[in-house]
Parts: sequence; structure tokens; C-alpha cells
Amino acid sequence: MKTSRRRFLTLTAFGLAATTSPEHAFPQRVPKSPQPARLRLSCQEGVAPGRSLNEKLDFLEAHGFEGIEPWGGGLPGRVEEFQKALQGRKIRVSAVCAGFEGVLISENEEVRQKAIRSIREILTAAGALGAVGMIVVPAFNGQTKLGHVEARELLVRLLPELGEHAHKVGTRILLEPLNRREAWFLRQLADAAAICRDVNHPGVAMMGDFWHMTWEEPSDFAAFVAAGPYLRHVHIASRKERKMPGEDPGDDYTDGMRGLKLIGYQDFISFECGSKGDPRRSIPEAVRLLREQWEAA
Repeated sequence: MKTSRRRFLTLTAFGLAATTSPEHAFPQRVPKSPQPARLRLSCQEGVAPGRSLNEKLDFLEAHGFEGIEPWGGGLPGRVEEFQKALQGRKIRVSAVCAGFEGVLISENEEVRQKAIRSIREILTAAGALGAVGMIVVPAFNGQTKLGHVEARELLVRLLPELGEHAHKVGTRILLEPLNRREAWFLRQLADAAAICRDVNHPGVAMMGDFWHMTWEEPSDFAAFVAAGPYLRHVHIASRKERKMPGEDPGDDYTDGMRGLKLIGYQDFISFECGSKGDPRRSIPEAVRLLREQWEAA
């Protein structure tokens, strides 16, 4: 049987755990959450089919989605639109995807302040809509000249103030690790969790993205377990081409889902992807696949 590098490393971790003494065994260091995890599906507004917000919400509700994820750009001016559209529905805003101006860890003070002002405005809108959080990428490749150590120190210094604003309006910042083709600064979930730990503020958390994790994480299971209580949102797409889950041959999320189940994950898994075919057909097919793999995990 062929064993992928990701599976080999996961199995190795379990093998090492099994050979340690009982007081240091892996299952004792990472106890299973007493709270059972839930599979709560969300979809980005731009991914859902429909000519209007209401049409998109109708489609998502009809296929069992519990959340919708809007883009942050322009969201402060759309709060009332979303509030009216969501009235009487079971679906809610899951998270808000970025959309801010500036660069949070730029070496340029003016650019940083622009990001801080913009993030605060979107956080206020996210809080008004009851979102789990607002997704923030500290910097994409080429957006900062700071070295890794300087950039991290700056981020840890800036996050408490933004986290405090997020907490006051009822939401949080969600740091997003990307793959190295998009951002070298923050690439693995354990790195984001360490930053959250250092900042130590209820308004600062993180997310994971199965597609980015394909390129950066040796084990989806270990990555989600490392994120632990800081993990408050997840993105999903096909493993190679970033299309609908299941549209790439061999799309498999069960390793990560086992990790989510172990930590008792309660928040959303949100579609951030394109589609090779008609999304009105590919989205329901993806939902079936994810539900089957969640049960199997």
C-alpha cells in the first residue's frame, strides 16, 4: 500500500507516542475534548450561486449550510442589508474575510495605521453581524521589508489593541496562515497558535485552511491539534486546484477532521474555492462528500 509523506509523518507521531512512558504518552498530553465536535458548513458569499444576497442565502439554506462568509471590503456599509436578509433564517454570518486596506506589519507607519483603522471598522461591522471573527493576513509576500523576528515582534505588539476593540464589539481577529507562495511570514497553524498564546487576549484567535495546509503541514491532524482552543474558523477547497471539495481526484479531509473532532471544534468550515462545473451541482456534491468523511473520521 502506498503511504503519502503526510500519512507517514502522522503515523510516525502515533508510533512514537505509543513507545513513550505512560505519563508522557501523546493521548494524555492531548486529551479528547469532552464536548463533541460539530460539522457546521459555511460558504463565502462570492462562491454561493445567486444574483442577490437573498438568492444566495436561499440556496445555502436549502443545502444545509449554517453560515455565510462575506468579504470585509465595504461591509460596514452593508450591515443593515445583512441584518434584514438574515432575519427569520437559521443561517448566520460565520466569519468576515479580510477586505481591509494597508498592511498590518509594514515597515511604513502610515501603511500600518491605515491597516489598523480599516481593520477596526470591519471588526465593528463583524461584531454587529455576530461573526465569529474577521480574517487577517498580517502581510502577503512583498508587502513588508521587515525580517521575520521584527515582523513577529511588531505583530505581537499591535494585536492586543486590535483584539481589545474586537472583544468590545463582540468578535475577534482570526490570524490566517497561508502557503509560502502567498506569505512566508505565517505558514503553519502552530505558528499562529504561538502568536495567539503570546498575545493572550480573548479578541485574538486564528483559523486554518485545508488548501494552504496541503502545501505546508506534514499532518492536518497534528496542525489542528496544535491550534487547539485558538482555532475558530476553517476554510476548505479541493486539495490541489482550489476548486470544490471532491473535484480533485483523491480529495481527503478525514485526517484533519479527526483532529477537529479531538479538540471538540464548534465553529464553521467554510467553502473558499472555485468550481470546475456548475456550483449549483458541485456544491451539493461537496456537501455530501464532507458529511461522509466527517462520519468516517
